[in-house]
Amino acid sequence: MKNDACEQRRIRLSEANVGLEYRVVDVVADGYVKKRIFDMGLLPGSIVKMVRMAPLGDPLEILVKGFPLTIRRSEAKCILVEEVTS
Repeated sequence: MKNDACEQRRIRLSEANVGLEYRVVDVVADGYVKKRIFDMGLLPGSIVKMVRMAPLGDPLEILVKGFPLTIRRSEAKCILVEEVTS
């Protein structure tokens, strides 16, 4: 059984706040989309920082392993993350 406190902290990357760091928990996608997300380096356990969001919310700019990456909101909705607390 999963810990409810942990489960409540999980959000989709598309809902992340600018300036905060998150740890990728899971990628909820199939086939090509999941492969594309993994190829970008967004693997479970990876740390990502939300840098900025376009005025209309799409695309999103994040930092992954020190590299800037721009992804679509539809892809970000498939990535479950939890906030990294220091």
